[in-house]
Amino acid sequence: MTAETLTAETGPVVDMGELTPYSSDVPLARVETGRDAISVTWEDGLCRRFHPLWLRDHCACAACRHPQTHERLVRVIDLPRELPCPEAEIDADGALRLTWPAMPGFEPHKSRFDPGWLRQRSGDTADPLAVDRKTPWDASIAQTLPEVDHGDFMHTDRGLADWLGALDRYGFAILRNGPVAEGEVLRVTQRVGWPRETNFGRHFDVVSKPNPNNAAYTAVALEPHADLPNWQRPPDYQLLYCLTNEAEGGESTLTDGLAVAEALRRNDPEAYRALTELEIDFRFQDESADIAYRAPVIGCNEHGRPVIIRFNNWIRDSLRLPFDQVEGFYRAYRRFWEMLRDPAWTLHFMLRPGEMIAFDNLRVLHSRAAFDPNTGRRHLQGTYIDRDLIRSRQRVLERGAH
Repeated sequence: MTAETLTAETGPVVDMGELTPYSSDVPLARVETGRDAISVTWEDGLCRRFHPLWLRDHCACAACRHPQTHERLVRVIDLPRELPCPEAEIDADGALRLTWPAMPGFEPHKSRFDPGWLRQRSGDTADPLAVDRKTPWDASIAQTLPEVDHGDFMHTDRGLADWLGALDRYGFAILRNGPVAEGEVLRVTQRVGWPRETNFGRHFDVVSKPNPNNAAYTAVALEPHADLPNWQRPPDYQLLYCLTNEAEGGESTLTDGLAVAEALRRNDPEAYRALTELEIDFRFQDESADIAYRAPVIGCNEHGRPVIIRFNNWIRDSLRLPFDQVEGFYRAYRRFWEMLRDPAWTLHFMLRPGEMIAFDNLRVLHSRAAFDPNTGRRHLQGTYIDRDLIRSRQRVLERGAH
């Protein structure tokens, strides 16, 4: 693929080697060159400046981008530190055309830029790859659960898109009316990508069994938790598919951990500060694995807002903190735990055979009531999947919707 003019039916006037749609109905009005910038103005009055080096670096012609992979071929390190100013004009197709003079190691060169593509990258619109669609929720979400029919999910783009959208927005989604079949959780995963393997394998069976190496493989109650906080990079999403659920008890719950952390930040900033600043140890160990990591219970972004929850009491290792920080940590930990137990934040549900719950393991905490294995069998199959694969599938579907 080359950066040649496209027909009007395809939308853009220049092929920028970008699969995400970028056509625009706002044409360029004028372009001006300055000492350190090229100023572009669209007909609606929007004016933006582009650095000459940025423009040369982003040339999409076949000499600067590989015609099949679209990967960058031009090497910034080979360009002069001070680029000569190019000639700039709006050509007959409405594209920005730059003519670069000869420079050491480079012949004269022409670059063309689609006006819609430039506008997407002009700084006045949100980065489509970084849009945060998270919608906080509490127990009232039980009235409108995000759920998708298994057949629609497996066989239609609309069903898959609805499921991915719910995961993005609410951090969880339910599949209904699926087959009761061993390995179905992997087939569901392969509709999106492939499983994230851990020390528990490509997938795991959640059943009560002798000699368990994890509390999930017992019949005891499980407090709200995120899986595998002892990993430097814990699994992003967990999928749990129900094959049998005949035992008494075993009700499951979900809690929007980020929403609770935000409430903690507002209502008890001292506790929030302790859980976001004090690093503690998480560790899993058995005969074949010893995986440990040290991090705060609540991870924050650069603005101090919560983005990752590492709450898991039985994988929390020995507490290594200075004496004068111990009491403050325990007070904050208890306060957060009390909020996570609060029914106002908690969604209760019971998975039935052929149903699957998927949730954001870094956001949504899950728990389970105790059950009696003597009253019937309870068997779930689970696996993990990376956020990159979820996002990738969602972007490809969104690309096709335009």
